[in-house]
Amino acid sequence: MPGRRKRPIRPGLSPGTITINGEHTKGPVRITMMDYDASHFTEKVVGTVEECFPYRDTATVTWINVDGLENTEVIEKMGNHYCIHPLILEDILNVGQRPKMEDLDDYIYLTLKMIRPAGPGADIQVEHVSFILGQSFLISFQEGAAGDVFDPVRARIRKEGRIRKFGSDYLAYALIDVIVDNYFLVIEKLEEDVEGLEEELVRNATPALLQEIAALKRRLILLRRSIWPLREVAAGLERSDSPLIKENTRIYLRELHDHVIQVVDTLETIREMVTGMMDIYLSSLSYRMNEIMKVLTLIATIFIPLTFVAGVYGMNFEYMPELSWEYGYFTVWGVMIAIVAVMLVYFRKRQWV
Repeated sequence: MPGRRKRPIRPGLSPGTITINGEHTKGPVRITMMDYDASHFTEKVVGTVEECFPYRDTATVTWINVDGLENTEVIEKMGNHYCIHPLILEDILNVGQRPKMEDLDDYIYLTLKMIRPAGPGADIQVEHVSFILGQSFLISFQEGAAGDVFDPVRARIRKEGRIRKFGSDYLAYALIDVIVDNYFLVIEKLEEDVEGLEEELVRNATPALLQEIAALKRRLILLRRSIWPLREVAAGLERSDSPLIKENTRIYLRELHDHVIQVVDTLETIREMVTGMMDIYLSSLSYRMNEIMKVLTLIATIFIPLTFVAGVYGMNFEYMPELSWEYGYFTVWGVMIAIVAVMLVYFRKRQWV
């Protein structure tokens, strides 16, 4: 898929090494912070990672969002201050990590894939997102800085909505929920593509359509790999007995689990449709081949008696009565035309043509 960046792991590195390709990097990173409660709200772009540290143990809820994983120094400083295990930091940098959840008592680590359409006529974008859920804070790490799907949540926080009355666990739910909602948008677009391709396939199966089916199948494999493990994450959050997840948030987590199951079921349905489209393509090719063979067989069958008649009178024996007959030529043509007419009537009656 376009837009996917791979970070190969160098063999031999110690577990928990905070590097990219075996090296420490200092690429661009953007840190934004929202601090709020029911009556207070602050939002700002942070210049240095140290500016976030005083908000660790406040009574308010603090959401720190890190855009870009290129600066390992920032990730390491954040991990040291919030006591994040090095193996978790390594997973945050590993954009190929499957969605999962880990409860480490003082915080909960979550990782999943943010999926969204790239635009008209473009492919989908898949981005690695990680969350560190603490008692009064939530840290989100995004793979890139090209934007996200969290703007509706930011707008709800600014408007003093229900989200301001809940804790960091509800904030984590809201962010995951908006990611899952975008799964529905991607899958809805995918369903439209599948239905249009299926209609075109029934009308005219071409090699170009086969290539489109193959591309669609690759896209479904990527989506399935990105979404399927999220069922375990949603179920783990719902059943978790961690004190970080309040009782009044669990009902929302049950709804989130239901949404994830619905996404997975829809994805499996589309997968079966694409598999069926491949069968339709092969059946269509077989049908067209059978029709061609049928036409050629009928033509050959018609010409067999004509070839016999023409062969008999093409032997040029000296004593053949019809050769010297005045109307022999026209009679032979009449017989051959009559044979063709009788055969066509017979084929039509048997519904072969």
